[in-house]
Amino acid sequence: MDLVLTVSVSLAAALVLGYLTQRLGLSPLVGYLLAGVIVSPNTPGFVGNHEIAAQLAEIGIVLLMFGVGLHFDLKELLALRRFALPGAVGQSAVATLLGTAAAVSFGGAAGWLGGVVYGLALSVASTVVMTRVLADHDDLHTPAGHIAVGWTIVEDLLTVLILVLLPALVPAAGGQGSLLLSLGIAFLKIAVLLVVLFLVGTRVVPWLLRLVASTRSRELFTLTILVVALGIAFGSSKLFGVSMALGAFLAGMVVGRSDFSLRAATEALPMRDAFAVLFFVSVGMLFDPRSLVDSPWLVAATLGIVILGKPLVSFLLVRVLGQPARAALSVGLALGQIGEFSFILAGVANALDILPARATSALIIAAIVSIALNPLLRRLIDPIDSLARRGRTQRLAVRVGDRGPAEDGDAGGGTRSRAVVIGYGPVGRTLSRLLAENGITSTIVEMNLETVHRLRAQGIAAVYGDAGHAETLQHAGVLDAGSLILSASGLRAPGEIIRIARELNPDIRILVRTAYLRERPALRAAGADLVFSGEGEVALAMNEAILRDMGATSQKISKERERLRKDLFGDSAPR
Repeated sequence: MDLVLTVSVSLAAALVLGYLTQRLGLSPLVGYLLAGVIVSPNTPGFVGNHEIAAQLAEIGIVLLMFGVGLHFDLKELLALRRFALPGAVGQSAVATLLGTAAAVSFGGAAGWLGGVVYGLALSVASTVVMTRVLADHDDLHTPAGHIAVGWTIVEDLLTVLILVLLPALVPAAGGQGSLLLSLGIAFLKIAVLLVVLFLVGTRVVPWLLRLVASTRSRELFTLTILVVALGIAFGSSKLFGVSMALGAFLAGMVVGRSDFSLRAATEALPMRDAFAVLFFVSVGMLFDPRSLVDSPWLVAATLGIVILGKPLVSFLLVRVLGQPARAALSVGLALGQIGEFSFILAGVANALDILPARATSALIIAAIVSIALNPLLRRLIDPIDSLARRGRTQRLAVRVGDRGPAEDGDAGGGTRSRAVVIGYGPVGRTLSRLLAENGITSTIVEMNLETVHRLRAQGIAAVYGDAGHAETLQHAGVLDAGSLILSASGLRAPGEIIRIARELNPDIRILVRTAYLRERPALRAAGADLVFSGEGEVALAMNEAILRDMGATSQKISKERERLRKDLFGDSAPR
């Protein structure tokens, strides 16, 4: 009963507060944390069972780390190594030093190791919040956005490394063994785990996913992804002594190297969001309002480091690395918050008794305030940039402002020459060939893996995934395509595909194939420009054939065709 009650009340509170914070223009993460504060034993009213919430949050951590590994791209990281690697390492080092000093000075940690962990927790920005803020201001796909994304990838990897080393460091720090020996054993276990996963796992896991995908059962595929993520995470912990978070990260990398990475992200991981909500709620339950009175200086120092120190250090580092002031401002302000990985680190440190509860409370306060302020501070970039550039000549450099118009111009000129075709049956093949003959490049979205492999071998862009998910359509290039053609018959929820495409690209022209005339009004209402009904087209073709057999003139046939087309399709009939 405690399980159902705790989960029900927690999710309900998260829903209400998440909705309210979203409507206020803030991240819903703020609402989830506040929901945890409300149901915690430290505030009046309903008291949730923190042990149950924490156990469910473990699943959330595993799925969060699995998602990080799934989207981790070593090539992208290497492409940004000039900016992301030195920037992230430098900023993390400075933030860690400041956080360590604050924790040790104001009693927020049990010894220097706890102080270092506290500092590391302050140095890690929330990828969820950062990408949301950048996307809301159209900066995600600019040079500054690419640097910030690469920056957080490096931070995530540093966090994973700390999560691996922390259990080995604690007994060494307590005199229970040699530090070098503990680290050596830890690295040996990790090396064996990597060998097993990337020699065996990269063969077994894709084979298993391919076997399950051949059943065409969405539920079985989702279940398989969960079993792979949780199974590898749990097995890594029990057999190799590493954290479940690292095992989940490696499991995501294994799946990410297969042809099923996009489908795993779009179909199986949405449930990650529900467990992630419980993770943030469980973190909020740790907040103790008395920490504001007991440790005011720790809270103040933490807020200062996260909201002022990190953005300033990031800004200076990006400038030193040769980027203009606007890009540096964008990166710096985007990183001026903390989130999920900060709490994962704090949770491990709490379990090892090197970080007291008041330090976790200070982290929660800093997260709530910084996540709430981050979108608001981001709006200051334009006036600050204008003020900084006033009175001096604008330099020729790689600027966000320079690249933006150029890219817009390119996209505008090339939009009509790109199309996304969903389905590669007889209709899709015919249309794709027609488009190619007229100089229009097509990207095919298919759920048949063999078809995707064959198209790629022929040099045709193809995406394996469900078109009913925004991530699949984005990956296929709907954002800058001129046309979207739903050519497959029997698509699941075509109206939802149309609505998602319209949200991603309001100007895209959408052509839809459907079986029955009765489906046309709903598809038109969803946003389709033209709807072609198989039922109606067959009626037109048969009507024309009968009239021709009866000896009707071409004028009579044309007149009857137009009359029947209007009867079947109405005024919006495709011509």
